[in-house]
Amino acid sequence: MAETTIYLGNKNYSSWSLRGWLALKQTGIRFKEMVICLDRPDTAEKIRRHSPSGKVPCLVHDGNTIWESLAIGEYLAERFPAAKLWPADSETRAHARCVATEMHAGFLKMRQNMPMDMRSDLEKKSRLSVPEVGRDVRRIMSIWRECRERYGSRGAHGDGPFLYGGFSIADAMFAPVTTRFLTYGVPLDETCEAYVDAVRTWPAMAEWGRDSKREEWTLSYPVLDTPLA
Repeated sequence: MAETTIYLGNKNYSSWSLRGWLALKQTGIRFKEMVICLDRPDTAEKIRRHSPSGKVPCLVHDGNTIWESLAIGEYLAERFPAAKLWPADSETRAHARCVATEMHAGFLKMRQNMPMDMRSDLEKKSRLSVPEVGRDVRRIMSIWRECRERYGSRGAHGDGPFLYGGFSIADAMFAPVTTRFLTYGVPLDETCEAYVDAVRTWPAMAEWGRDSKREEWTLSYPVLDTPLA
């Protein structure tokens, strides 16, 4: 079988890379990862050698090239059913797909103003007082509470501390948000705090965090110092 490779951006900053990587990690297969430093003069050229969209992550598996985090998750769920990347129950799976897609397409103001930066403490720059950011954060927390109370607490996707019990693509999609909430000191209720802690201490997530701290690159985010558009 051909070598499996996933192309990623900086682990400290690339939230979309983290999503695809977590889904791949859950399959248990061996793979090679290639990290491409973002925000460099040759970044676009390097990424386009592998990714048709010019963005990361991009997965190359068994002769197939798959880009976009959610598409990578769906592909892996089909190719590796034993990984249980989606809940088996159709109603639970539909709900998980809804929240995963909402994360993929939404929460733009939160993402713009609270970019992922796992090495930093940026509580003073969280901008929770900005209405658009606050609305995004409250919606995310309401999703987490509903998932845990309606599905996770009863083990709809197996026993575990994640949104539906066991780890799923929905957790991969929200994992970078948990790091943002830690970086920017977002106040959490008991349910959300437990979820963030579960993701933070998950072995795959801990591995990614250790790698992020070993990176030498530092990127700048001017958006944190400018008003919202």
